[in-house]
Amino acid sequence: MPPMPSLRGGTSRASIRKSDSDSGVRLLVACVALSLVMFTLSARESGSGFFTSMRGAFSTVTMPVRYVGAAASVPFQGLGNVFANLTADQQTLSELRQENERLTARNTELEEAEQTAARLQDLLALQSTYSLQSTAARIISGSSDSWTDTVTLDKGSSAGLSVGMPVTDSSGAIGQIIECGTTSSVVRLITDENSGVSAMVQSSRAQGVLKGSADGTLHLTLIGTDQTVDVGDTVVTSGLGGIFPKGLPLGKVISVNKAAGALYYDIDVSPLSSTEGFEEVLVITSLTEGQEATSDDIAAADAQETSSIVGGSAPSSSDATPSEESSEGDAGTSE
Repeated sequence: MPPMPSLRGGTSRASIRKSDSDSGVRLLVACVALSLVMFTLSARESGSGFFTSMRGAFSTVTMPVRYVGAAASVPFQGLGNVFANLTADQQTLSELRQENERLTARNTELEEAEQTAARLQDLLALQSTYSLQSTAARIISGSSDSWTDTVTLDKGSSAGLSVGMPVTDSSGAIGQIIECGTTSSVVRLITDENSGVSAMVQSSRAQGVLKGSADGTLHLTLIGTDQTVDVGDTVVTSGLGGIFPKGLPLGKVISVNKAAGALYYDIDVSPLSSTEGFEEVLVITSLTEGQEATSDDIAAADAQETSSIVGGSAPSSSDATPSEESSEGDAGTSE
């Protein structure tokens, strides 16, 4: 008969397992108690001491591990976002696209409104600075052919406009009405080759006539070579002829040339704004006191012409003095 297995071996293994379990519990309790003691003592150290130093050293040693763990988790975060996007239903994506389009359109609308407000503010500033009696209008179209430089306004005689009235944008004078219907008007710009505006150099007060050309360049004529004109000088309306108010900006001098024996300079002027920039304008309906050239201005223009003639030969019959040309040039734009 085989011997019976000893119960003492089984009992010993059970005792060992129980002993290991009790040891684990005691170790856990000891660790928790030690942690509480260390936490309490560290809190009482007020930022310095043995436990604070130990905590700082541990943080320094484990910092590379934490960085590696953070870097390793980034791709998984991105994959999570991609997965979320892929699992979004079609309706949600469609709604997001519509919302994006709506916000884009609204942003464009607000930007356009802001630019319009800025242009109107500049017009009001010009109106206030020069005390202009004027009516605001909007440009609705440009020239219909390549031989003229004109624009069409959205207002006409029903708004009090008439042929001959000067027109400005926020930078200064840009032209004069040559046709006027009930609800629209045509403006000949100063860059048109048939345009002529009485003008003067703002700094030296030298009087002349600003004429347009086929290529859009402005030419300041009838400025005697005994006058002072420099590149960069501002050219303004002189007020001679009683059409444009005195002192409105017209352009900047870009070149001054003097031919041998010539009585007058050959002066090119750049307009202050381009046709493409015209949108809202002011039509000057009447001149107020002080906006027309005075008798002293007329006398100064005549004296300037006399000085040029004395210094050389008289101008040809096709030329005119600044005061005479102002009437011809301004009236010429109202044909």
